[in-house]
Amino acid sequence: MESTHALENIRMLLVEDEAYFRSTLKKRLERRGMTLFEAADGEAGLAALTEHPVDIVITDMKMPGMDGLTFLKRVKADYPEIEVILLTGHASTTDGVAGIKAGAFDYLTKPVEFDHLMSKVGQAYDLILRRQAQRREAELHERMERQMALTERLAALGTLATGVAHEINNPLAIIRESAGWMETILKKPEMADMPRKTDFEKGLDKIEKAVERARRITHQLLEFVRKPDKKAAETDLKALIEESAHLIHREAANKGVDIVEELDENVGTIMSDPYQLRQVLLNLITNAVHATEKSGRITLGLENAPGESVRIRVSDTGSGIAPENLEKIFEPFFTTKSPGKGTGLGLFVTRGIVEQLGGTIEVESTLNAGTTFTVTLPRSIIPREASAEAPRKQRPGIFQKITQALSKETQHHDQDSDPHTRRGR
Repeated sequence: MESTHALENIRMLLVEDEAYFRSTLKKRLERRGMTLFEAADGEAGLAALTEHPVDIVITDMKMPGMDGLTFLKRVKADYPEIEVILLTGHASTTDGVAGIKAGAFDYLTKPVEFDHLMSKVGQAYDLILRRQAQRREAELHERMERQMALTERLAALGTLATGVAHEINNPLAIIRESAGWMETILKKPEMADMPRKTDFEKGLDKIEKAVERARRITHQLLEFVRKPDKKAAETDLKALIEESAHLIHREAANKGVDIVEELDENVGTIMSDPYQLRQVLLNLITNAVHATEKSGRITLGLENAPGESVRIRVSDTGSGIAPENLEKIFEPFFTTKSPGKGTGLGLFVTRGIVEQLGGTIEVESTLNAGTTFTVTLPRSIIPREASAEAPRKQRPGIFQKITQALSKETQHHDQDSDPHTRRGR
């Protein structure tokens, strides 16, 4: 009985040294809608498989040079997913049995009854489809297990975030108030002639900026649990990239790594969140520095992109990312760095920020050659919920309570102005 699946989907290789028999069988199979490739011997068959992917191979057992059994073993060793049907003479059934033991799907004796052959082809194709379905089911099960484990880890992260917001924001508030009190004292008339007063003022300014940065880090934890309010501002991307590069310049210089800027002057400004974008840039450039050895180079690119978008590119000549890790690098807690050197949250946070700003992030990498991260952003923030192309997934309900706790800890802080932005109306 033939397979119920459409036979025109089947790709087949016919290996037979008798030209007339091969040609006749090929024509009959092609009339059934199948895609056929042919070869006159085993060597030619192996060569054909390197050029044409197939589902099923039909091969004669008795051929000059490489015999069918040897050919079968080579096929199953190099292409285990291919099913092989053997054709034997009346007196060669023992060869057919030996072939099945070597991995053949089945064997038929010559002269071949065409309907019987079609039945075997359909059965072999059904087996291939069942294996593919089982593989997809196993992959789905594995993904579900990973997702469940990820949900549990994110729940733990949310609990940790609540503690961080409380334990860090409170001392930050004290440091900020103390710095403000010292600034007030320095402004008094009797302190006008204080030695090195300018140095003290610079030191206090650095303290306040560091406090602000630490406070914003605690705000980043909210991105795991809620959709943040967009703080849209007219943002000069060129200035923001230059500032981010300057902040990391010393670390790069200490490693002997050059940072090259290829920034299009015509990009202009976009309406986005500069604080979030700065975090993205710092994460990507820092990762590039860590991945690049001495005398390496990091290239920062900025250009216009189609569809009222802009494109930011961070490329390095570092160690690259293994192909099996490319799909995992944006997962939380995944890191290829040695223990203690990375949290595995940097790229997870980065992707979350970019998507919340209506953009996308892509990665291309070659081992021992380098990596390029490409961030594409709209010229104006697009709410993810309104985007039909990339709808935002709902967070698990447990995070709503965490959001409330975090918000209570951070809501008393106001958004300060930034030297590279002008607030949008």
